[in-house]
Amino acid sequence: MNVVDSMGHERDLRVGKQVLDIASHCQGELTAIVHEKVSGSGGSARYRRLAFIKAPSGVEWSTVPENLELVP
Repeated sequence: MNVVDSMGHERDLRVGKQVLDIASHCQGELTAIVHEKVSGSGGSARYRRLAFIKAPSGVEWSTVPENLELVP
């Protein structure tokens, strides 16, 4: 897993690059991977990873990072 900054953004070499979301078969620029708190507090907090993608049309969506493939 990559380093996560204080805002919950994961440092990933794919950010800023074109990716394919294999779940939706859509392509766009990976804008961020974030760790989002989903439950708990303190030591029992649970997080999920979300990748945010922006298509050339301006449409943005999220998916799990495991669904991403770099576009050659």
